[in-house]
Amino acid sequence: MQDNYLPKLSIENTLRFGRSVHDGYQRGWGLEFGGLATSVEQDPLFQKAVAAVGGRSVQDPHRQKNLFLIIKFYLKHISPGCILEFGSYKGGSAIFMATLCRELFPEMKIYALDTFAGMPATDKGIDAHNAGDFADTSYEDLKLYIDQIGLTNLHLVKGQFENTTPSLLKECGPISLAHIDCDIFSAVSYSYNITRSAMCPGGYIVFDDATVSSCIGATEVVEHEVVARDGLRSEQLFPHFVFRSPFASDANQ
Repeated sequence: MQDNYLPKLSIENTLRFGRSVHDGYQRGWGLEFGGLATSVEQDPLFQKAVAAVGGRSVQDPHRQKNLFLIIKFYLKHISPGCILEFGSYKGGSAIFMATLCRELFPEMKIYALDTFAGMPATDKGIDAHNAGDFADTSYEDLKLYIDQIGLTNLHLVKGQFENTTPSLLKECGPISLAHIDCDIFSAVSYSYNITRSAMCPGGYIVFDDATVSSCIGATEVVEHEVVARDGLRSEQLFPHFVFRSPFASDANQ
């Protein structure tokens, strides 16, 4: 198959309020209406990454495909950095991204942050999830599996985000992709706020859960903090919210 199977669009490829409308349409419209999902499924690299996951992912298939597209076709256009994932559960999406990066960006490091023991306390005024949800995972089992398949670029960071992220950011360098997949208000808010100043210019901030019916806490973070407070505009809202960290300049801002 041809290497670049992204849809050809007539819309201008320029920045508008800090987002590439063209790129957002390529991925979002392409996956929902343009047949792009089939092309991704036929990509040998996508198939290799899915196989490496080994059934450990509960991620929506379209969201998995969108992460694939961002990593394969778009990360190369911004400054190099690492990938941080907040909320890794059984490690499926982290393994998926690390497998892709091993092929495409051999020097890039992927950090998977989680308690690996279930959710902390939740806010019952906004969160449908409860403390202890997603506890059916094992840090030791996941680490053993990662070692077995040779993903030396993937690093597990065990503990609550507030206890692990500050020191991690001092050593990992700038972030090109933040995958925020932690469902509840407090965790999503902390993840976004701790990383936003560490992002590469134009880096990708992906909220996996903010359009999910059981995760209105995540939605509220996007509404109140990302859009209303910080003024970011979404580059995609299908299959999930994708934002870009501010560029150095944008005439439309």
